[in-house]
Amino acid sequence: MPNNQMPHTLDAEAALLGCLILDEEVQTDVLEALREEDFYQESHRLILDAMKRITAAHKTVDTVTLIDQLTRDGTLERAGGLQAVIDLSGNLPSVANYKQYFSIVRRDAVNRSLIRASRDIAENSAKSPEERSAIDFAEKKIFDISQQEDGNTLSDLSDGVILSQIIDKFEQIEHDPTVFRGLETGFSHLDQITHGLQKGSLVIIAARPGMGKTSLAMNIVEYACLRKGNVAAVFSLEMPRSEITQRLLCAYAETSMEQALSGTLRGSDWKNLLAASDRLRASKIYIDDSSSIKPSEILSKCRRLKAAEGKLDLVMIDYIQLMQSDERMGGGEFNRQQEIASITRFLKIMAKELDVPVIALSQLRRIQTKEPQLSDLRESGAIEQDADLVMFINRPDVGATSEEMAKGGIVKGGAYLQIAKHRNGRSDVRIQLRFIGETTKFIEVEDQGKPREEPVYGKKKPELADPDDAFPGGEDDLPFD
Repeated sequence: MPNNQMPHTLDAEAALLGCLILDEEVQTDVLEALREEDFYQESHRLILDAMKRITAAHKTVDTVTLIDQLTRDGTLERAGGLQAVIDLSGNLPSVANYKQYFSIVRRDAVNRSLIRASRDIAENSAKSPEERSAIDFAEKKIFDISQQEDGNTLSDLSDGVILSQIIDKFEQIEHDPTVFRGLETGFSHLDQITHGLQKGSLVIIAARPGMGKTSLAMNIVEYACLRKGNVAAVFSLEMPRSEITQRLLCAYAETSMEQALSGTLRGSDWKNLLAASDRLRASKIYIDDSSSIKPSEILSKCRRLKAAEGKLDLVMIDYIQLMQSDERMGGGEFNRQQEIASITRFLKIMAKELDVPVIALSQLRRIQTKEPQLSDLRESGAIEQDADLVMFINRPDVGATSEEMAKGGIVKGGAYLQIAKHRNGRSDVRIQLRFIGETTKFIEVEDQGKPREEPVYGKKKPELADPDDAFPGGEDDLPFD
C-alpha cells in the first residue's frame, strides 16, 4: 500500500465478515469483540453495525437477515449494494481460517490507532508549554490503546495449563509455606493472615480522621524499605514531603517527635536520629507531595521509577478522596461517587500493570458511633468492590471521656486493625495494636519493648534476622521528575 495510506487489508476484512455470515459459532466467538473502527472500509463498518443490530434483536445473522437490516437502516447502497453483500460469503476462502482473518484485522486497527496517536502526540508536543504535560499526554495516548487491546477472551480449562500451574503452586507451598508470601508489613499477625501484601493487589486502609491512617501506612513503608531493602513510591496529597520525612525519621529512630520539636532531646536521642538519618538517606523511599495529582500521573511516575531502579515493590497513596480523576465529571454527590469509582478502578488496574501492592488510604464517614463497616467508606461503594484487602483502624481512646478512661475499659493508645474484606483469605479478623503517639508508630501489643520478629508462615518459623543485614546501601534520592 502507499506510504501515506493507513494500514489495512481489505481481503481479510471481507473474509472475516463472510465467516460471520456463514457460521453462527464464529458470530458467538468474535462478533462482540469487534468494533466498527476495526474496519478500514466504510462499507465494512456499516455491515458490522448491521450484524450487531441483528444479534441485539436475538436473531441469527445470515445473508437474508443482513440485507434486510441494511435495507431498513437505509445503508444498503453505502454498504456496496446487494451483490457486494452476497459476494462476502460466496467468495470466502475458508471459514476455518476466521481466527487468522480476525488477527489481521485487529493488527491493522491497532497500527492505525498508534499512527493517529503519534500524530496527536506530535501536534501536542509542538505546542505544549511544559515537557511534563507533553510526556503525560503521550503516555496516556499509548496507555489508552494498550487498555483497549488488553481484553482476554473466554477460554475453557481443557488444555490443563492453568490447572497444572495451580497444582504446582500448592505443591511448592507444601514444601515451603513462605515461597509465595508477599511484601511483609512488619506486623506478624497481619502477615500470617494475608501471607504478606500480594503483588497486583489494591489494599485499602480506612479510618475516621485522626486515627493514624498515614502513620500505619508509613510504618509499613518504613519496615519494607528500611528493614527489608524494598523500593517504595509514596504519594502524599495531604502532607508535605518534609512532614512525611519527619515522621519516618522519628519512627525509625524511636525518638519522641514532640521532644524533637520542643528542643528537649537527650544525647542518646540525637545519636539515634543521626543514625536513622543516614539510613533514610540511603533508602529507596521516593516521596511525591503534589497536592493535585491524577491517577495517570501516578502511573506515569511509577513506570519511570521502576525503569530507573529496576524494580518497584510498593506504592502508597494518601489519600483517595483528595484525588481527581483524569476526566472530571460534573459537580454533585452522584458524580463525585462516579469519579471515586473511576479512581479506584484505575488504581486496581495500575497495581496489576506494575505488579506491586498499592496501599491507598481512605476516609470513613465522620458520623459514626459503631465499629467501622464497609458501608462507611466515604463517597463510593466502588472502593469496596475494587479492593482486594480492606482494613479499618479503630482507636477507642480517641474521643473517649475521662470517665470512660477512668473505668479502665479503654486503654490509652489501645487500637486494633480490623480486616473487613480479604479476597483471598479470612475477614472479620481483629489484630490488637498499640499506638505510640510520640513516635507516630503502631506496634503489636505483645511486641512492646521487643525487637521485631520475622512472621511465622505455616509450620515453619524462620530464625530471627538482623534487620540491618537486609538493608542495602543506595544512592541519594532520585526525584520522580
